[in-house]
Amino acid sequence: MKIYDTIRDILKKKGHEVWSITPESTVYRAIEVMADKHVGALVVIDGDKVVGIISERDYARKVILSRRSSKETRVEEIMVSPVIFVEPNHAVDECMRIMTNNHIRHLPVIQQEKVIGIVSIGDLVNWIISAQDHTIRLLENYVTGKYPH
Repeated sequence: MKIYDTIRDILKKKGHEVWSITPESTVYRAIEVMADKHVGALVVIDGDKVVGIISERDYARKVILSRRSSKETRVEEIMVSPVIFVEPNHAVDECMRIMTNNHIRHLPVIQQEKVIGIVSIGDLVNWIISAQDHTIRLLENYVTGKYPH
């Protein structure tokens, strides 16, 4: 594991499962799906096209704080669009930079206009921590002479 590994590497380990919702759905339904699936964001898909992303943060800021009704507000009214996304060949450190610079926590992974996965800031942090642990172990083995010849 290295920080210059690709998102494809993360998806191989994590899986390609993506939870989605339609733009016409209510925000209440979106929150139900997020709670049921234990995720913080859903990709918004209209037909077979990605049109947005909705997160718990969007709900908190654009519904609750605006005193709107989640049962009457449609996903398309509060979703973020256009979607910032990456492709499977993006490096982990590059994706971390994208998330940090854009203040986002979820990145859909799109290949040939199809969503093939989603990565969260937590996925990237866990990957980087594992990569650092691996590097530290290699360096310790090298310093102590246990490095494989």
